[in-house]
Amino acid sequence: MKALFTLLFIISLSFANDATIEVIKKVESLPSLAVEESSTSYDDTFKLKFFKSFIADLNVISIFNVDRHYRKIDYDANDVVVENKDMKYVLRYQVFEDDSGYFNARMKLIKESQEVMNKNYRIKKKDFYMFISHAMAYDINEFMGEPSVEWMKRKVIFSRVVAPKKSELVIADYTLSYQFVVVSGGFNVFPKWANKAQNKFYYTSFDGDKPTLKKVDIKTGKTKSIISSDGMMICSDVSDDGNKLLLTMAPKGQPDIYLYDVKSKKRSRVTKYGGIDVNGQFIDDKNIVFISNRLGYPNVFSKELASNDVEQMVYYGKSNAACTAHNEYIVYKARESSNAFSKNTFNLHLISTKTDFIRRLTASGVNEFPRFSKDGNAILFIKNYKAQSSIGIIRLNHNKNYLFPLKYGKVQSMDW
Repeated sequence: MKALFTLLFIISLSFANDATIEVIKKVESLPSLAVEESSTSYDDTFKLKFFKSFIADLNVISIFNVDRHYRKIDYDANDVVVENKDMKYVLRYQVFEDDSGYFNARMKLIKESQEVMNKNYRIKKKDFYMFISHAMAYDINEFMGEPSVEWMKRKVIFSRVVAPKKSELVIADYTLSYQFVVVSGGFNVFPKWANKAQNKFYYTSFDGDKPTLKKVDIKTGKTKSIISSDGMMICSDVSDDGNKLLLTMAPKGQPDIYLYDVKSKKRSRVTKYGGIDVNGQFIDDKNIVFISNRLGYPNVFSKELASNDVEQMVYYGKSNAACTAHNEYIVYKARESSNAFSKNTFNLHLISTKTDFIRRLTASGVNEFPRFSKDGNAILFIKNYKAQSSIGIIRLNHNKNYLFPLKYGKVQSMDW
């Protein structure tokens, strides 16, 4: 028995850091957190809107069992609301408008009647309140010593189809509470951030004679054409330094992956298969993953940029049509059903290049276009289910999914 226990312990240690092994944090094991509201400005509708946004952010960071009751109290009160006296943590916040018309927020975290953290925030317009909410949740997560949720503060860019061959490019926060249309008119799709600062982006325009990759500088508002190609032109990934692009092009009819140098404006063909190679994603500076029909159906493959050798990465599923990579991990979209008379289910799966484990991340609907966060701890994806288009967040380490529905239109593609 002792030998068996030792063996099981060693096995558990060997898999402890593998994200493909599903680890569930039970709700009852998380510390309880109540939120108290102390705002002195703005109407009740806005106060409740901010409260709901903040509660959502606190749930997404997934480190508390968050009480959803809306309770008010004076910000400087010595004691917490009586209903919260048994809570492990109480978070009290206040939003208000200062003499300059700026939107302000301040918060303090209380543990066992002692204030353990406080912070102030200020922005010019209250219309951007959701970014303050995200920043507050981010700071609480940092204070608690949890893995970074830097992605909460990043912006999402997506293409929204609003009519046949008509779309909008929209910049939003990850919850879609804030949305700003940056490109409208015509059919413009596949937006991709051009740099880490998120002040420039690429997209494909179908308004000319050929599909054209364009680049937009958000600060100046200037747009310039980068490269065109017959048949297909998509920027599927940008290197970490922003100097290299992976493009899907079909100048001779069959789509292949090309590496484009931003500075020299030169391109080189990466794949040379006679079928379909698309959706190249950087693993690192020397390796990529991509989708190919080399087996007679779409599947995930990898290759070194400097080599012609190709390796199959996925052995589960017969229609694996999209992927994203981060270090040793790959997330891909697989068809789970084959029904000629109704819509099929497409789920996302996570694999590690170092183990044989597969972890299914979604359960229903059409789940597609997965994108890893920069730190690899979260995945953004598009979900279409029952005529509703949403952007979803998967917290890998917490085994939790969150959906944020689009009010109108359908998400075609996105990046963050």
